[in-house]
Amino acid sequence: MNTAHLNFIDGAWVTGPSVASNINPSHLDDVIGHYTQAEASHVHLAVDAAQRAFAGWSTSGIQQRSDALDKIGTEILARREELGRLLSREEGKTLPEGIGEVTRAGHIFKFFAGECLRLAGETLPSVRPGIGVEITREALGVIGLITPFNFPIAIPAWKIAPALAYGNCVVFKPADLVPGSGWALADIISRSGIPPGVFNLVMGDGPLIGQALVQHPDIAGISFTGSVGVGRRIAQDCAQLGKKVQLEMGGKNPQVVLDDADLPKAVELCVQSAYFSTGQRCTASSRLIVTEGIHDRFVQAMEARIATLKVGDALASGTDIGPVVSQRQLAQDLSYVAIAQTEGGVLATGGLPTECHTGSKHSGYFMRPALITQTTPEMRINREEVFGPVASVIAVRDYEHALSVANDTEFGLSAGIATASLKHATHFKRHAQAGMVMVNLPTAGVDYHVPFGGRKGSSAGPREQGRYAAEFYTTVKTAYTLA
Repeated sequence: MNTAHLNFIDGAWVTGPSVASNINPSHLDDVIGHYTQAEASHVHLAVDAAQRAFAGWSTSGIQQRSDALDKIGTEILARREELGRLLSREEGKTLPEGIGEVTRAGHIFKFFAGECLRLAGETLPSVRPGIGVEITREALGVIGLITPFNFPIAIPAWKIAPALAYGNCVVFKPADLVPGSGWALADIISRSGIPPGVFNLVMGDGPLIGQALVQHPDIAGISFTGSVGVGRRIAQDCAQLGKKVQLEMGGKNPQVVLDDADLPKAVELCVQSAYFSTGQRCTASSRLIVTEGIHDRFVQAMEARIATLKVGDALASGTDIGPVVSQRQLAQDLSYVAIAQTEGGVLATGGLPTECHTGSKHSGYFMRPALITQTTPEMRINREEVFGPVASVIAVRDYEHALSVANDTEFGLSAGIATASLKHATHFKRHAQAGMVMVNLPTAGVDYHVPFGGRKGSSAGPREQGRYAAEFYTTVKTAYTLA
């Protein structure tokens, strides 16, 4: 066995009782590496180290924090092709997508390096004469960060960077399916000049490590991105323990296509939203809500476009859609296709396991993108998150009907509309019940300097990214001074 990659605790690389293999979903016989599995005791060591480091780091100079984050961002960007290849190899998104995600992570660290120097407060007069009031933001404390498999470096970046920028200390738990990108990021952070204990990496079983983080009395806040069920349990535990919580969970994102839409552009943005990154994005459009006048032409054009998509090895040239991340996820995707057909949906195209487009003999978790037509809003395919290359079409009468169906969901992360009507676009932006709205753009894909998050069952707590990240990673202090 090759040497295992270790956990990073209190400035040192720490071994554990066992290791897990990181498998390439494009080539199941390709072992990317072996990664040490932490136990609850390692979580306690990491939190204790972070708690000891907090007093110094939270009051450290802003230039020190800025320089460290800038150094991290610089190394990520310099190694974007190498890290992008690792990301695509372990997660399954295509190489251009992997490199793009790494680039975004580098920019996130660079952005928050600047935010370190822009920490602001307010100075106000008191209603009482001769008294001044200062309102400032201070670091929250030790933060537990739990991240998903689908963006194994960008989501850790947009949690770790603001946490450190505002003076918090971190215990980071990456998804157990994709430890490689998280470990590589930790390796870069370990050389940034950040003091021991400020940043810690614990890899291992999600429920075990996650529960240990949530239950630890010295964890001040939990930022979690993942499934709805796990997120709700974390929210309940944090409420009982008095911890601050930030949750990004599921989505059942609608993409509305009106009769007046530019058909080729509408088809392309729907294909990108539903199927790119193998549909494994919380902002993916899984419900395509199409008005009657364009419905038949839209479905025909979608079938034709999907037929051109090449499914295969994430690293191969020409691949459009990489593998699903795991056998379990592939089984879930296929099961929802079957459920949709049982409930009356028609599988127009795709929805079956497939071989790599290059003709290679290797095994992998490949699936043809599925388009399911003749569905209705109450079907499970339109109520529950699938998280794969599966999209359903819902026919509606007009814009008003489309908006009603779009909002008929327990989720509210992202929503899109394809239309040439300024009236309908403006109305949709205001009345779509989602945290992010796109007009004539894919629902998946947001900038790193603006807030990310949703409504209803998709999110809880303050927004992520941009300056809005301060709402979670800081606490407000009001100080009075008698002149």
